[in-house]
Amino acid sequence: MPDVLSLKKSNCKDCHRCIRKCPVKSIRFSGHRAHIVYDQCILCGQCFVVCPQEAKEIVDDRGAVRELIKSGAPVIASVDSSVYAVWDRCGMNSIRKALISLGFTDAEETAVGATIVKREYERQIREQTQDIIISSACHSVNLLVEKHFPELRKFLSPTVTPMVAHAMDIKRRTPEAKVVFIGPCVAAKDEVNSSCVDAVLTYEEFDQMRISAGIEIEPEFGESQKVRARSFPIQGGILSSMDLPDNGYLYLTVNGVKNCMNSLSDIRGGKIEKCFIEMSACSGSCIDGPIMEKYINSPVRHICSVLKNVGKEDCDVIQPAPELLHKEFTGDPVNLPMPTEAQIREILSKIGKPTPQDELNCGSCGYDSCRQKAIAIYRGTADYSMCLPFIMDRSERFSNKVLNNMPSGLVVVNEDLEIQQLNRAALQLLNIDHESDILGESVVRILDTAPFFTALETGKSVKKLRSYFSDYNKYFEQTIVYDRSSRILLDIFSDVTEEEEEALRSKTISRQTAEITNNVIENQMRIVQEIASLLGETTAETKIALTRLKESLSLDEDEEE
Repeated sequence: MPDVLSLKKSNCKDCHRCIRKCPVKSIRFSGHRAHIVYDQCILCGQCFVVCPQEAKEIVDDRGAVRELIKSGAPVIASVDSSVYAVWDRCGMNSIRKALISLGFTDAEETAVGATIVKREYERQIREQTQDIIISSACHSVNLLVEKHFPELRKFLSPTVTPMVAHAMDIKRRTPEAKVVFIGPCVAAKDEVNSSCVDAVLTYEEFDQMRISAGIEIEPEFGESQKVRARSFPIQGGILSSMDLPDNGYLYLTVNGVKNCMNSLSDIRGGKIEKCFIEMSACSGSCIDGPIMEKYINSPVRHICSVLKNVGKEDCDVIQPAPELLHKEFTGDPVNLPMPTEAQIREILSKIGKPTPQDELNCGSCGYDSCRQKAIAIYRGTADYSMCLPFIMDRSERFSNKVLNNMPSGLVVVNEDLEIQQLNRAALQLLNIDHESDILGESVVRILDTAPFFTALETGKSVKKLRSYFSDYNKYFEQTIVYDRSSRILLDIFSDVTEEEEEALRSKTISRQTAEITNNVIENQMRIVQEIASLLGETTAETKIALTRLKESLSLDEDEEE
């Protein structure tokens, strides 16, 4: 099974869509990557369908098929009847021609094998071999029962799938033949190693092969032989192809893994008896298989296309003895450890859900309930970080703790300059009692909008802008950062009133000092001039020296300002 469906780790973005869609939760998250738990997987292919990053991939058998063709052995294709829904106005003859051009020896419809299988179902119902008979045509359903409902294996019809029955019939007629099944199913690839089928191609793989070879599928005109068992791929198609006796059996159709699981739970609980149940893992049966759903999803048109080619007669095929069609279901059941109630509550407490009232059951982690998530954590298939509300709450609490312990004020506004958030320091600096009093209001109520507009217009931060705010009788130093991606502006500001007042005091002292110095110089110059006059000396040089001294003092004063 590990070779059938795998993960491209580089593509996985930890979106959890696969675990949300997986009906048996067979996906484990580790290192922010999804990992398929093969022991639990039923190969329904839903993780492949829903993955938006193409991180899930199906094993590619094109190379193996090319090698079969090169081997020289006759290679015969078994083509599922859902093929009528894939190529409009193209029948089996068109597909056969394309396959022969590609190197196949021949191609037949899997409806041949479906006829064999439905006849075996009819025999079991007539002979009432089991109280409850569950169809075994869907390999994913078989895996579901084997792994997750092992005690119900006895209710599976012990019959091979139509694909295997057809391969057996082809090799009965041509023993040296190699059989390649072509269809919409992922699970079919898992049967290759345990059956007489040599390779499986999805419709996508077949399409890629023929397109690369330049082969077109030509429209087919005229009717081909209509076969009753062509209805197998559609919902209720197995039952509609059968001759059902009135011997006390109820005949039921169940589609979709969740519906199948609910039905199996009822059987396990003894709530259902004496019935034949047609089960398919895909919601609309094979016609809505993972390949169809992902690439060519049009359910109503698909059903119509198939039904137009369904006849009232069985195809001409030799029915093998029942023992040749017998299949034993012996897959390993899933044995998962179950935590105690105390262990569940301990895990829930660690993700912020100490009481049942705290359990949101939002499903964002991929599990239907918080309890299921806790159980998955205990089993090692999930981790605490998958709980989105818990992570958001923890991140919000952490960021709030950081913001509210900042010494600087912080105001967050949107591009319309509407206040979105304030921290505790901002409330104190701006004399606001409660955050709710100002949230949603224009920032003009508390701060000057000019620097905000500057940041918006230029796209650049406004750094260390000091301004006096008369409403608060304070000086603030502001840094405004504009984040275009989140379309918000952050104003980080602090109270610098003491610094500004200290600077003003320093300027006043400097000015007063300069004035005193100037007066002293003037007086000294007058005294020197008088002394020089008495001594009969010229005062010109002395005056120049003192004037320079005065200018020097004035220059120092200006620099201080």
